[in-house]
Amino acid sequence: MTTNNQVPVILIDDDEDLLRATRQTLELAGFAVSAFSAASEALAGLDAGFAGVVVSDIRMPEIDGLQLFDHIVEIDPDIPVILVTGHGDIAMAVKAIKDGVYDFITKPFAADRLAQSVWRAAEKRHLVMENRALREAAEQAQDSLPLIGQTPAMERLRRTLRQIADTDVDVLVTGETGSGKEVVASLLHRWSRRAQGNFVALNCGTLPETVIESELFGHEAGAFTGAQKKRIGRIEHSSGGTLFLDEIESMPPSTQVQMLRVLEMREVTPLGTNEIRPVDLRVVAAAKVDLGDPGQRGAFREDLYYRLNVVTLSIPPLRERRDDVALLFGYFAERAAARFRRSMPAVPAAIHRHLREHDWPGNVRELAHFAERFVLGLEDAGWVEGPAAAESDAAIPLPERLERYEAEIIRETLGRNDGDVRRTIEALGIPRKTFYDKLQRHGIVRSDFSR
Repeated sequence: MTTNNQVPVILIDDDEDLLRATRQTLELAGFAVSAFSAASEALAGLDAGFAGVVVSDIRMPEIDGLQLFDHIVEIDPDIPVILVTGHGDIAMAVKAIKDGVYDFITKPFAADRLAQSVWRAAEKRHLVMENRALREAAEQAQDSLPLIGQTPAMERLRRTLRQIADTDVDVLVTGETGSGKEVVASLLHRWSRRAQGNFVALNCGTLPETVIESELFGHEAGAFTGAQKKRIGRIEHSSGGTLFLDEIESMPPSTQVQMLRVLEMREVTPLGTNEIRPVDLRVVAAAKVDLGDPGQRGAFREDLYYRLNVVTLSIPPLRERRDDVALLFGYFAERAAARFRRSMPAVPAAIHRHLREHDWPGNVRELAHFAERFVLGLEDAGWVEGPAAAESDAAIPLPERLERYEAEIIRETLGRNDGDVRRTIEALGIPRKTFYDKLQRHGIVRSDFSR
């Protein structure tokens, strides 16, 4: 959980002297206190995303503490409310606790008594918020790469996403191919106030230099040969929402210069015009390499890296969070079974062993495809290993055994060459067409092995 100096506390008391004294008590204990003399003022800024604790006096004009609690229950029944009163009404306290008030404290009280109660309430609120984040991460997961997992690294990543989602700060996401960088960008968008705007994604590595500028900045009719009509660029289309730039390390140098100006000025000038258009922009950029390392950064501009590097999120590869592999495999397999209208098959020991021991160079994407092939019955037959293999192989015709062996050699060679087709073909010593024919026959997805 976050430390208590990061826990927000809303404090309400119509007695200005007591409000000032109680605020000082809580601030000395390390809490971030927002003080109000009227409940209506506090309610105006309270929503279900509030991550802290409410402390309120009971006897106040207009809206008293018990009425305030009823309003808060309508907003979010899991927000902890601590009520303070100078009138030791036992019946009132019993009813309040029964109705869901977190704690009931009678004045005068020791400073430590209030601080400890707020601390415990904050712990409870933190657990509620974290569980919600877990559920939403699974519910809002994209079709191919859900950001789910129970390892500390993934819990920290989700927690950080929650903390920065609504800040509008530009974010740099690093991670290997298939680790879920676009999922992180999507969740930052969905969990922010920009969720009603457009989430616009562009892979900088798939567009040539002659096209990427028009895609990003847009153009006017006649700006260049073939520009027959006006086009709104991706940057302008994402105004009010989120712009996701994947493989930004592949962005051409000339485009990097223009992108740096966009980030600094928050304005865009389409091709073929001198018109400057302001944009309400939030950029999430993703890279497969460490742009902070000059050796890996290559031709990527250092000043653009530092402009993007306000917040950097690193997604750990699957081999570094092996405890999540079985969870993810189960998720993907169940989803595949529903999609393919198949019953979920029993998972043999050899598959479990593979899940534990394989390095998953294609990360979550590779695991998802593996789970789908397993559900379709394309994987289980070939995963008999160890002493039992010799006995079972005896009953399998030689051509089928050779097919399995060939498929394993291709998988192993692809993995060793990070999915690079040219290097894999050279290592195998076969023609390109033969290579692709074999991929199709064995159900091997080359992108699973790309970094």
